[in-house]
This record gives sequence, structure tokens and C-alpha cells, in this order.
Amino acid sequence: MAVMDTEAMRWFQLVADGLTVTDVAAIHSVSQPHVSRALARLEAEVGTALLRRSGRVLRLTHAGTAFKAHVDRVVHELDDALAAVDAVVDPERGVVTLAYPLSLGVWLVPQLLHDFGIEHPRVRVILARTVVGVEGDASGLLRSRQADLEITTHPVAGDGVEWRRIGQEPLLAGVPLSHPLVDAPEISLIELAEEKWIVRRAPSGMRTQVMDLCAAVGFEPEIMHEVDDLPTVRGLIGAGLGVGVLPAMGLSAPVTFGGVRLIPLQERGAHRDLGLAWLSEGGRLPSAEMLRRFVLGRARSGRASDLTTRPDSR
Repeated sequence: MAVMDTEAMRWFQLVADGLTVTDVAAIHSVSQPHVSRALARLEAEVGTALLRRSGRVLRLTHAGTAFKAHVDRVVHELDDALAAVDAVVDPERGVVTLAYPLSLGVWLVPQLLHDFGIEHPRVRVILARTVVGVEGDASGLLRSRQADLEITTHPVAGDGVEWRRIGQEPLLAGVPLSHPLVDAPEISLIELAEEKWIVRRAPSGMRTQVMDLCAAVGFEPEIMHEVDDLPTVRGLIGAGLGVGVLPAMGLSAPVTFGGVRLIPLQERGAHRDLGLAWLSEGGRLPSAEMLRRFVLGRARSGRASDLTTRPDSR
């Protein structure tokens, strides 16, 4: 079989998605007969009818429906390949997808993107929020290559995954402004042992870490509410419904934020590791490699944000 005309495949996609031959011709500035002949050649190469006429519109045949699913993938791969070539020719016009957890979207990610954009203003960074996965593993977005890079709040490992620490974010006690310890410069978790607690719902790496920290000082917190995200944890604490542990989000504690007093903890290990993960196999587009090196370089210099430790890098 001869190599199929990619232009014809694109026109087939448009017609299959509901456009008329006249619409396709107008969009691509060609004649209507030109589009019709291209579609006819495509059907001849496939060896069966892909489209049938229904009034002014062409509808997919059963064979056309099966064919289109593969055409979509082929054209998508072709577009990715063309983008890769374009990025090689001019990396500064490339596209990179960065995955990150919700809690880093209010401080670390915006600052990194701002600073990266100053140095590489034409690189487009697409943001993708990760969902809860298996603790210690990269997200499905990274493993499925829907994301080029992933910022994590815990170390990750696994076949084909590389991870570097870019800093450590302190974990702070969160108490309502009416709490007796609201003016304390720092506290131990044991001082909150008799309180009602607000925690993340399982599965959650943050929840696991909070429970482990409490167990290490000798108590199991009495859970008042379990919620799905850290902003809700903070909101319920601010409403006086309990206490909890929250990440510092770049703030220097003790500090009042969102109606909650955030107070440093005395416990060793009251922090979470922030890192950057990527797939070691398959290569990265130059734009993704530029962002990877930028993030690691900022972390190495201590300028990623208000992080408390110097990270690993390579």
C-alpha cells in the first residue's frame, strides 16, 4: 500500500467530525472537488467505503468508524513529531507540560513559572494538576507521558523514574485564632493531643505523615473531620472546628493565614520533601529539558522559593 496522504487523513477527520466537504475546502482554501478526490483516493487505498452521504453531510460507515480511531492516533503522533522537530529547530518556542499537586499551586509553581518565563518567554508551559496516587510513586500523568515533568511533595521511585529533591517544606501546627496556644512561638504536637483534629481523607501522603508524627510523640489524634484538600482543612480550623497540620506554603511562621495561626513544630521530621520527577527513558523535548534544568538550578542556588534546605541536583 502506498504511503497515505496525511492531508487527506486530516480532511477525513474533519468530515468524520461533522464538517461538510464545502466547509473543509473553505478552511483549507482549496476547491471542493479537490477535497472530494482526496477522500476518494483515501478510500481506494483502504479498500472500502469510509463515508456515506446523508443529505449534505457525509457519515461514517462501520469501516470508517474503525479507521478513524487509528487515524486520530496517527495524526496526533504526527503532530507531536512535527512539534518535536520545531522544538529542535527553535527550543524557545517549545511546549512543556508540568504536573503538580494542588497545594503547590498557590506558591511554589507560580513563582517558578514567573522566573522561568523571564528567561524563556516564548516557551509555553501547560499545567496539569496531579491526583492522589500511590505514595512513593510518580503520578499517572507522568507515567503515561501526559506530563513531561512532575513536582512532588514526597520522594518517588520506580523503574524508569528519576527524582531529585528541590527543597523541604516545613509542616506547621494550625490552630484557630481563639486557641490558648495562638501566641506560642513554637509547639510540640503532644500539646494538641486532647484536641479534635481536621485531617486529609485517605489515601493521602499528608495524612499518613501527620498520623506518623502524632504516633511518634505518643498519641493517636481524635479526628473530627476528614476532607479532600488542604484549603478545606485550613477553613475548618479557622472556623474553630479543630486543629491540624498544614504545609508552610512559603510562609515564614508563626503567621496568621486565612484565619488560622500557623506555628512551627518542634518535632524532627515535621517537613515534607519537594522534588522534581521525570522519566529517564524516551528522551525529552528541548523545552522540557530547559525547564528541568531551570528548576534544579534554582533549587541548587537556594532560589526556588523560601525552601529550608539545599536540594539534591544533577
